[in-house]
Amino acid sequence: MLLENKTAVVYGGGGAIGGAMARGFAAEGARVFLAGRTPGKLDTVAADIRRQGGLAETAIVDALDESAVNGWVDSIAAQTGSIDVSVNVISQDALFVPLLDMPVADFGRAMDKVARSFLLTAQAAARHMVKQGSGVILHFGGSDPANSSPGLGTVQVGCDLIEAMRRQWACELGPHSVRVVSMRTGGIPDSLPDLPETAPYKQKMVDATLLKRAATLDDVGRVAAFLASEHARSITSTQVNISCGALVD
Repeated sequence: MLLENKTAVVYGGGGAIGGAMARGFAAEGARVFLAGRTPGKLDTVAADIRRQGGLAETAIVDALDESAVNGWVDSIAAQTGSIDVSVNVISQDALFVPLLDMPVADFGRAMDKVARSFLLTAQAAARHMVKQGSGVILHFGGSDPANSSPGLGTVQVGCDLIEAMRRQWACELGPHSVRVVSMRTGGIPDSLPDLPETAPYKQKMVDATLLKRAATLDDVGRVAAFLASEHARSITSTQVNISCGALVD
């Protein structure tokens, strides 16, 4: 069990990606705490984890509320004795608008949400990780420095913003044996609803890969669990590419 006796907190734990990570952590023995704003989605993931013999608890937490985030993480640390893994995969405000036409106020609100949520959740975890001399802050999405696609609006810029913060966090927390890593993806088809209108987008994700298959939600959970474990203790301040060759380094 890669994460036996470890404590993992997942913001956005009721979503497809957050749920996949939570299931991956729990399958390797971690006690998982799921946060979000939709009780039903959180409860579904937690129930699934428990059916598989894992440990999961849920809480309604706004990842933009500093006191709520700190209070929740502090209460978990008091209960379990450590914060070993922190993941923030809350949904961002995706505005697919050319920057030339982007309303300034809308752009500012989107960037504020990205920056504040990542900073708040990382701070809350890092305070405990620095004291215990270990921990992993993990993010999902990554960025593409070779991007040549117009019209990505806040999405590409938001990903790049988080990667800049990831690099800064990694160099500040490294001396305390705390690692900061991102998972870089070209898209996870089974994270999209199984609807006729999404089929072309799913196929486009597959066609863009070198392996002619895209990563699955199960892949996301397995890689996340590995990165959070001691088997990946030499990995920090980088993006781990799970795009099946859609994004070539």
